[in-house]
Amino acid sequence: MIAPYVFDPPFGAPRHILCVGAAVLDTLFRVHTLPQGQGKVLPYDMLQIAEGMASSAAYAIVRLGGKASLWGAVGDDDTGERIIRDLSAVGIDVVGMSRLEGARSAVSTILVDDDGERLIVPFYDAKLHHTVKEFTADDMAAFDAVLVDVRWPALARQVLKAARAMGKPAVLDGDVAPDGIIEQLAPEATHIVFSEPAAQRLTGISDVSEMTYLLKQRFDHAFICVTAGAAGSYWFDEQNNDVAYCPTITVKAVDTLAAGDIFHGAFALALAEGMAPADAIRFSSIAAAIKCESFGGRSGAPTRADVIRRSYSL
Repeated sequence: MIAPYVFDPPFGAPRHILCVGAAVLDTLFRVHTLPQGQGKVLPYDMLQIAEGMASSAAYAIVRLGGKASLWGAVGDDDTGERIIRDLSAVGIDVVGMSRLEGARSAVSTILVDDDGERLIVPFYDAKLHHTVKEFTADDMAAFDAVLVDVRWPALARQVLKAARAMGKPAVLDGDVAPDGIIEQLAPEATHIVFSEPAAQRLTGISDVSEMTYLLKQRFDHAFICVTAGAAGSYWFDEQNNDVAYCPTITVKAVDTLAAGDIFHGAFALALAEGMAPADAIRFSSIAAAIKCESFGGRSGAPTRADVIRRSYSL
């Protein structure tokens, strides 16, 4: 059992995390089973919610007691207005969001079955990320850590590079991405947390422990972690020069959507608060698992008190 006090927030002002990347209006449909072919699927519940990798991570940070700013891009349309309004309403600082004239905001349709698995049909207008938001060293000085996803790679790379140069944690959400994007971003990151599918795609193997080892050899400058859902997380422990493993709590999965994003947001906040890597991974694993117990994507992100209470079972 973990001593829960290691998850207590630090004294002073909440740590401030910059999240860079996806901002999407998702339409979630809850179905008993995912479709296997053509035909009509009748959902029994639905929800529209503004989220996306960076956006959901930012929400997790706010729920866990941190402060989060989001740099993402939306179109000059009603959907973009709703995305910004909805994210602002839950406590995310959206002052740095970009609105692109002539671009359409990102949307997704997502089916979630009774086992929590999902089918995602996303649409991202290529125009959204043609430009790069300008920022200064003074802008970066306001943040205690940065977290970027793979949706706006040109901006993500600059943010990672600036944060790393200033000695701040620069975390990359290593999710599945077009060819070359991870290779472009990874050299600038101090910490990379891969999803299992992305790690498998990069390494060509299926053993998660071995994936972690190979990815550390490839990106030896960074802290490397691979998340494997209910199977827990693996990371390269540099003190012991070996792959380490962290289980997660047992839950009844209702909706796994945004669980990885919750993990990334919790991890970035934990690093900014000074948690040791092993504790940061445990903290993030519990937060992600709790999220899976609720339908509604990022809306299931837990509070700090929820994570501490559930940590007694790990």
